[in-house]
Amino acid sequence: MLTASVLILATLAGYALLCAVKPFGPCRKCRGSGIREVRKGFKMCRRCHGQCYRLRVGRRLLNTSREIHRTGSR
Repeated sequence: MLTASVLILATLAGYALLCAVKPFGPCRKCRGSGIREVRKGFKMCRRCHGQCYRLRVGRRLLNTSREIHRTGSR
């Protein structure tokens, strides 16, 4: 039980460190290429708008929590 808890905490700490160091990850829809293949050819990815990268979920949560703290402490 203790090792499972330590393993989960280590995984969360590693993901938090990854979000702090590299806040952007490759787009899951286009796999980081920026374009998607459709029936008639190619189209720009709607999720990342052709930028190939998206903000990670953990970084988005961190930014939201910082914004809530900043607006609440004024």
